[in-house]
Amino acid sequence: MVDPIKKILLKHPSNAFLNQRNINKQYLELNYLAAPNFNSAISDYEIFVDLLKSFDIEIYYLPKDKATSLDSIYTHDPCVVSNKGVVICNMGKKARQPEADRMKEFFHSIEVPILGEIQSPGTLEGGDVVWINEKTIAVGEGYRTNKEGIEQLKLLLSDQVETVITVSIPHWNGPDDCLHLMSNLSPIDHDLYLVYSRLLPVSFIKYLLDQNIELIDVPDDEYESMGCNVLAIAPRKVIMISGNPKTKQLLENKGVEIHTYDGSEISIKGAGGPTCLTRPFLRISQ
Repeated sequence: MVDPIKKILLKHPSNAFLNQRNINKQYLELNYLAAPNFNSAISDYEIFVDLLKSFDIEIYYLPKDKATSLDSIYTHDPCVVSNKGVVICNMGKKARQPEADRMKEFFHSIEVPILGEIQSPGTLEGGDVVWINEKTIAVGEGYRTNKEGIEQLKLLLSDQVETVITVSIPHWNGPDDCLHLMSNLSPIDHDLYLVYSRLLPVSFIKYLLDQNIELIDVPDDEYESMGCNVLAIAPRKVIMISGNPKTKQLLENKGVEIHTYDGSEISIKGAGGPTCLTRPFLRISQ
């Protein structure tokens, strides 16, 4: 999950939010902290896209559609990407379930193989899946991803993955809150992770340490501002939301190159950081 990104899938807020009226209609139902300002979201997103372009990443966009909600701006969650193709998720948040079909249509259109789909009663969201290495994945089990979904994912990846670690996701703020495994963990390099250890099981922390992965703990006062949600563009080269100076300094102390953007409209209000806003589907090792 940290090799250099070559291809990435986004959904522009003009296609996800549509307009201010649509935002005002949906944001409370989707449990947003506040209504994003449409014009500001467009401006902030363009800056975010310019950052991605500066790394010579080929960018693809999902089109506008009437079936999906504001949440469709967060393209990371409707699928899981492996070396042999894509697994289409069955979203745990009901309002997001139509996103999976749009994702499937997109990958078909560019001839990326579909390995399979998570079927009900199984649920799975991409934000709960972390590739530890090519043979090992960690999957969060909580309100968005359930045991049946994890079992189906194991089967679909059985010829690629030897170890699947189930990580219990805490109740935190309840079933309506957005809490994925990647809310509490961001790989920065193969041997360096940013974590919020208060919300991770001791057994999983010990496992990561046993794999010789160094852990940087996000300060308590920068967790709610999404200091733990960081996108690795390449090993030790990341994009993060501005306004988390302590976390930024901790990363810089480890030689991490950091690029920031204003996430007040496109990230904070909808609880989706730079990882959530993006679905890398081709990374190539250096």
